[in-house]
Amino acid sequence: MDLAIYAGTFDPVTNGHLDILRRATLVFPRIVVATAETLTKSCTFPLEERLALLRQVTAKMPGIEVRPFRGLLIEFAKSIGAKAIIRGLRQTTDFDYEFQIATMNTRFDSTIQTVFFVASLEYLHLSSSLVKEIATLGGDVSHLVPSVVEDAIIQKLGSLGDGKHNGR
Repeated sequence: MDLAIYAGTFDPVTNGHLDILRRATLVFPRIVVATAETLTKSCTFPLEERLALLRQVTAKMPGIEVRPFRGLLIEFAKSIGAKAIIRGLRQTTDFDYEFQIATMNTRFDSTIQTVFFVASLEYLHLSSSLVKEIATLGGDVSHLVPSVVEDAIIQKLGSLGDGKHNGR
């Protein structure tokens, strides 16, 4: 399995996402980080900003390419020749959802495997939604996201919170 996909909305990318990605690079020499152009979710960061942030935080990671995609992930995976889809799991509810998706993907193409990585203990609680909520309420997110992402969050959400960001 040479090429894998790690897909998500990454709204925004967190240290938890990057932890999964770093560990996945130990298994897969090439990974496309596929950022969803979502029609079903309302995103804080537009697609181009999410792509730019991902490119910045993965720039020094060999074998990583950041690309947008639209539609079914399994179809995108087939179109680029990926043999695996990387998914992160934080808790059992993640597994229930991801298992359903993996099963459906197998029905579409049984040659593409879903590979699960369990979140590291320090990131079990972490989600993009939680990061945005903390930032909106003026909390410090510096330990949850890379500094470039923290800056983007403060710029984007600072006016929504009380303005008392305890980060840098």
